[in-house]
Amino acid sequence: MDGNEAAAHVAYALSDISFIYPISPATSMGEHMDSWAAANRKNIFNQAVDVNMMQSEGGAAGALHGAAAAGALSSTFTASQGLLLMIPNMYLLAGELVPTVLHVSARTLAKHALSIFNDHSDVMACRQTGFVMLCSSSVQEVMDLALVSHISSLKSRLPFMHFFDG
Repeated sequence: MDGNEAAAHVAYALSDISFIYPISPATSMGEHMDSWAAANRKNIFNQAVDVNMMQSEGGAAGALHGAAAAGALSSTFTASQGLLLMIPNMYLLAGELVPTVLHVSARTLAKHALSIFNDHSDVMACRQTGFVMLCSSSVQEVMDLALVSHISSLKSRLPFMHFFDG
């Protein structure tokens, strides 16, 4: 099991609905969610998660905002430029005290050419949004802090960003 699968495992167990858009290196988290839902795997509430493929990261963030504001336990996954497209909705989620979790497979932002290197420039661009940020440094920490993110978000009514190296 890698970090992406560990994050998806916890997100699936604790979500009613998930909005996904494939962006490397976070693509496999959405793929896991989608395949588990298609196999009718049950979460801890004994229901299959409603997984929705969106047409952009902005759309995933907007749908996440709407579902979470309506009271659904929701999550999404992203990385790099995709995370930057979510920033406008991140301000809304934090300002409205809406509990939700973004799992981020951190990767460098492409400045002049595409890059596959790991760093936290995408995550650091979101520090001012009001999201609580938790960072994992191993697969075990991804599993543990993913669970902490989901439960803490519900208890505190704050949105969480859980990130780890992609």
